[in-house]
Amino acid sequence: MMVDTVSGIQEFASAARRHIDLSVRVVPGPPLQVLVRNRFSETLRETVTCSEEGAFVTSWGYRLGTVDNVRDAAARLAYLMAALPA
Repeated sequence: MMVDTVSGIQEFASAARRHIDLSVRVVPGPPLQVLVRNRFSETLRETVTCSEEGAFVTSWGYRLGTVDNVRDAAARLAYLMAALPA
């Protein structure tokens, strides 16, 4: 099944923005990416893409979750980046 990766990335970015410690920016592709950084760290940053299967994947290949549960995928990234929920 093909997934609308653009919608997936946009929804992931919105969910990640709910974490007050994260700065989130969507960057045009291909592939479309979400650049996320912890506002209080010079080193905690990550790039997330959405695969055609609907999985959110970090730049180092970690699978955060899928478009079926975007909020949990964004929360998993926030946890990895030591960010607090709003």
